[in-house]
Amino acid sequence: MKIGYLGSGAWGFCLANMLAGKGYDVTCWTLLPELADKINRGEPHPNLPGSCRHRNLTLTTDLQETLSRKDFVIESVTSKGLREVLQKSEKINCPFVLTSKGIEQDTGLTLPQVASECIGDREKVALVSGPSFAAEVVKGMPTSVVSSAYNQALSEEVSKLFTTDSFRVYPNADILGVAYGGALKNVLAIACGITEGMNLGASAKAALMTRGLHEIRKLGVKCGCRPETFYGLSGMGDLCLTCHSMTSRNFQFGYLLAKGKSALAAQQEIGMVVEGVYTVVSAHQLAQKHHIDMPITHVVYRILHDGLSPKDAVVKLMSRKIKKEHL
Repeated sequence: MKIGYLGSGAWGFCLANMLAGKGYDVTCWTLLPELADKINRGEPHPNLPGSCRHRNLTLTTDLQETLSRKDFVIESVTSKGLREVLQKSEKINCPFVLTSKGIEQDTGLTLPQVASECIGDREKVALVSGPSFAAEVVKGMPTSVVSSAYNQALSEEVSKLFTTDSFRVYPNADILGVAYGGALKNVLAIACGITEGMNLGASAKAALMTRGLHEIRKLGVKCGCRPETFYGLSGMGDLCLTCHSMTSRNFQFGYLLAKGKSALAAQQEIGMVVEGVYTVVSAHQLAQKHHIDMPITHVVYRILHDGLSPKDAVVKLMSRKIKKEHL
C-alpha cells in the first residue's frame, strides 16, 4: 500500500513513521527542504528527540509526488492551512484522512467539512482523533483514539490502517462530534494552563474542565452532533490529556500567558503551532451565531483579543450569576 502524507510536524512525522513501520510505503510532504534532508539522512525529528525514521518513510518537498498514485492520503497540517494546501493539490481520488484538530474561522466549518468541500466527495473523507501526544506515540506507549468517516465502511478501514500493538483505534460514527470535541478542547486547555500558571489549584482546573465540557456539548448538539460523543475518547478523553500536561502546546501557552507573556511571545517560545489560538476565534463566532452562552471560551477569546488579564478573567467567571447545573 502506498500512502501520501501531508505535513511533517511532530504529529505528522510520528504517524507517518508509525505507518511506515507497518510495512506501508509512505511519502511525507514538507515545506522545509532542510528538514527533509536531515530526516532522510537518518537524523531525528527536531521536535522528537531520539526518533528514528523507518526505511519505508521518505520526506519530500514535492506536493504532487506525495499525492500521485496513492491508496490513502493523510494530513497533519494546521487547521488554518488545510484549505490552502488542498486547493494547491491535484484531485485526490483516494480516501483522505484528517488528523488535525480545528474549526475554520468565518465559515465555522469543521476540518472534515472543509476537506469535503475541497475534494468534492465527502464519502472519501475520514478523521482520526483522540488523546495522543506525538512524543509518547513515537515511543510506542499505549494510546487509544477513534476513527470516524461519513462512510462507516471507511471508518472501519481507517481503524485497521492505523491500529498497531500500541495504538488502538475505535471506529465512531459521529464524525462531526469527533471533530468538534478535538477542536474545542484546545480552547479549554489554554484556560487550564492559565489556572496552572496562576497557581489556582486542582479544584479550579476540575471546574474548568467540567464546565468546559458542558460548553462543548451545548455547541456541538446545536450543530448536529451526538451528545454521547463528547463523553468518549475524542471529547472527555482528549480534554483530560490536554488540560493536565505541559506536553500540550495549548496548556503550555495558557501557562505562559499567566506568567505575563504576550500571546506572540508565548507562541514563539513554544516554537510550534498552538491550534487553540486559531480555534478560539471560530468557537466565539459559532457561539454568537447560535446564541449559546460559552463563558470560558468567551474569556479566553477576550484575553487574546481584547486585552483582558487572566486575573480579571477569573473574577468574571467566579462572579457570574449562579444557575442550576443543567447537564
